[in-house]
Amino acid sequence: MAQPLKDLINARSVSVLADGMAAVWPSFPRARFTERALAGLGPLELKGRVRHVSTALHDALPLPYPRAAELVRACAARGELDLWSGWPLTDHTAVHGLGHLEAAMATLAALTPYSTGEFAVRPYLDHHRDDALKIMYGWAESPDEHLRRLASEGSRPRLPWAPRVGWLMAPGPTLPLLDLLRDDPSEYVRRSVANHVNDLAKDHPDAALAVLARWRAGGGSHVERVVRHAVRGLLRSGHPEALVLLGATPGSGSARALTLESDTVAVGGSLTFSVTVTAGAPGPLVVKYAVRRVGSRRVFHLGERSATAEGAEFTLRKSHSFRPVTTRNEPPGPRELDVIVNGRVAATAPFTLTGGSDGSGHGATVGHRPPRNDERRPSRGTRLRAG
Repeated sequence: MAQPLKDLINARSVSVLADGMAAVWPSFPRARFTERALAGLGPLELKGRVRHVSTALHDALPLPYPRAAELVRACAARGELDLWSGWPLTDHTAVHGLGHLEAAMATLAALTPYSTGEFAVRPYLDHHRDDALKIMYGWAESPDEHLRRLASEGSRPRLPWAPRVGWLMAPGPTLPLLDLLRDDPSEYVRRSVANHVNDLAKDHPDAALAVLARWRAGGGSHVERVVRHAVRGLLRSGHPEALVLLGATPGSGSARALTLESDTVAVGGSLTFSVTVTAGAPGPLVVKYAVRRVGSRRVFHLGERSATAEGAEFTLRKSHSFRPVTTRNEPPGPRELDVIVNGRVAATAPFTLTGGSDGSGHGATVGHRPPRNDERRPSRGTRLRAG
């Protein structure tokens, strides 16, 4: 299994941060900060570690916030931060800068090319709605793609791992930002825009579809990719208007010869299956599959094909992993596999999930990664991946 993310907030990341602060402020108590930052770090989870290091940093910077912010920006300008060393700096900004909007937002703008600013901007959107949003409009027109992305990502209605900001949940307030960024030259930015609309669609599907239809009518070099990524959540639920937006006929098409390689799969293994889908009309076939058990139904993408005529057939094959990853418990027991064609369940087959290779028979956390941003930052460090 991959190294837990929390372990990347460690002695190395603390040392990078300490070196940076000492380089820009000779009075910085490097040894004291390092000792406090590392003391008690081990038992903490990821965000607890970030806050712990951030608190140690605040203790080591007994300065008025505007002066502390100047030093943080100078540290960022050295270009040696990454997500893990820089995240405590964005957290420090989130906690201690609320009374100094301009200085704090300028600090997030300086940090976001190296670390993650989307979580830290949330308190400012909550407490300084209009003024913070005005600053973010400026970010949306920045030549720096990292800052443009922050404008979209930081204002997402359902940003993973971030606190909810009530007014962001309503349709409309952030649309001027998205209109500026919908055809951005950077895929990194466009995918954030699509994720933003996908968030909106969870609570206001009609509003999200109206936005996407307007964008498509307005044209653009990248609009089709943005639309397709933005409607993925609605497609998982079989929303008919989302299918129509892609040119598919809701409920059209059928499936046959759904074949499972085995009707049992152990936790840690994979369920391999194939199915033949048949077009009921010319146009797209949007094919999903669902894994069901009592109290749970998870939908995944299987494929998309374009039929030139009614009756066209396509065979699709997939291996669905039950490899233990992180946060989702999957107890052994009976399951159903559904194949969904243009929003309608077209074929179903039963199978059984059994205990893992250790023979314990216990459930495991499988098939689910931590929230991730769909596009890893293209340069200058590392960024979390969240959906």
